[in-house]
Amino acid sequence: MHKFGKIFSGAVLCSAVLVGYSGFAQVAPVSTPEPPKAWHLMDLKTDGYFGISAKQAYLFVAGKKSKQVVVATIDSGIDTAQNDLKPVLWTNTKEIPGNGIDDDKNGYVDDIHGWDFLGGPGGKCDFTETTEEVREYNKLKHKYANLVSPPAGSEKEFAYWEKVKLTYETTVKKSKEEIEQLQPAMNALMATSGYIKRALNLKTDASFTAKDLIRIKASNDTLNQSKYVWQSVFDQEGGGATNAKIIADLSEYLAKLNNDVNPDLDARKRIVGDNPDVQDGKPYGSNVLKFADASHGTGVASLIGAVRNNGYGINGVADNVRIMAIKAVPNGDEYDKDIANAIRYAVDNGAQVINMSFGKKLSPHKDWVDAAFKYAASKDVLLIQASGNDNLDMDAKPEYPNDIFADGSGTDADNVISVGASAAKFDENLAGTFSNYGKKNVDVFAPGVKVTMVDTDAEFNTADGTSFASPITAGIAALVLEYYPTLSAKQVKQVILESATPLPGTMVLKPGEKVKVDFTSLSKTGGVVNAYKALVIASKLKGERGGI
Repeated sequence: MHKFGKIFSGAVLCSAVLVGYSGFAQVAPVSTPEPPKAWHLMDLKTDGYFGISAKQAYLFVAGKKSKQVVVATIDSGIDTAQNDLKPVLWTNTKEIPGNGIDDDKNGYVDDIHGWDFLGGPGGKCDFTETTEEVREYNKLKHKYANLVSPPAGSEKEFAYWEKVKLTYETTVKKSKEEIEQLQPAMNALMATSGYIKRALNLKTDASFTAKDLIRIKASNDTLNQSKYVWQSVFDQEGGGATNAKIIADLSEYLAKLNNDVNPDLDARKRIVGDNPDVQDGKPYGSNVLKFADASHGTGVASLIGAVRNNGYGINGVADNVRIMAIKAVPNGDEYDKDIANAIRYAVDNGAQVINMSFGKKLSPHKDWVDAAFKYAASKDVLLIQASGNDNLDMDAKPEYPNDIFADGSGTDADNVISVGASAAKFDENLAGTFSNYGKKNVDVFAPGVKVTMVDTDAEFNTADGTSFASPITAGIAALVLEYYPTLSAKQVKQVILESATPLPGTMVLKPGEKVKVDFTSLSKTGGVVNAYKALVIASKLKGERGGI
């Protein structure tokens, strides 16, 4: 899954850039009309957009008292100074800020708003990583690269090696192809950005948006072509995008691709200092939560609980939450050790809901993550995760983490929800073209196409991804728990799944293909989550959680 939470289509972006840049075509790019900002909160019947009916939800609980809910985001970090998030950050009141002492003796020094499992001494962070298959391939190749059959007693590991090798070869081939496509696109964006800035009399470090292009009166072919390039790209990226943001995202993605082809395999040891293949219980990481890659985690957090009705940014789904930020997801694949420890940290520090907008193709220490899933279940904590952005059938080819436990102890955990991404209009494009799906292993769909959120140092950002469908669902879970705090994690899952009313007979384009399928075939529920319906269902349940 792309960690910046959007499908940066290499072919689309590159063709848009290169066609415009080379002057091969002078026709206006075709674009889909932009849905309104925060359409994900709207109601299909009253607004015409397939959102979660947030207004109706709040009318339903009007006058009812809410109880604060802690939601943990295991992600790329967070901008702790963001105007829409600063008031809703979880604060560890048992810790004295900045004294360098583990006051609450939980193993983490000065963990005021959360923890960074990728942090190292001196404010460093291992935020650009390889994919798991690259790490595993390089770990095992000295043992098996020259063998065609397994040594006696190594049959299981050799079979794993063969899976790793195939996955590695596929990934590296794809990365090389994307670099070949995207590097010229990056060069073109950099060059044309300079022409646009000069035409607008902007400083070198200033940025521009689609609206600024209207002010340019092209006086020569070069400027005309530059304007065309950026109009094409803005049409692809959606409202709120800036040239600086687009270039930064593409640069980050290229860094990830290059790290697959020419991996820095020592970054973890050099920066963090631990061994990610040893779960020894020793503390590692830091309390620094904002780095250059914090955009994704910031957007995720805002969808859950951004301050409502403050005239800035967006309204979060839930109105009385505290966001516990846990950084464990780099630009690349997360380590199983970090995810397992992040889940346990969240549970032990009071999170009731954990959002997990990440995923990968291999899980060498799945047993560690499985144990953490089960630990969360034992403490009545709900896990909500993005299904992934590879338009794959998760029933045929699951990604990780998942609740198909390696020890064979069962599947479909009562405290885990997997979420696909849906679009704004109730038509053939309802399922996000990029979204993973699965009648058994994806539970629900939620808004995840052209979703508006806040960004680091910015009021708005629009992006695609199951990464954003997941926190919208987590926000609904938190909202339900605010007003019905006696419900168990199992009951909240039940409420959310029942809120996703099945849509039989709704024929949609199958993600990644041009064939139509019944929307109900893409997930267990066959529907899209709805906050209003969830609250109505919750109001009729007798809570199973005691002591509240």
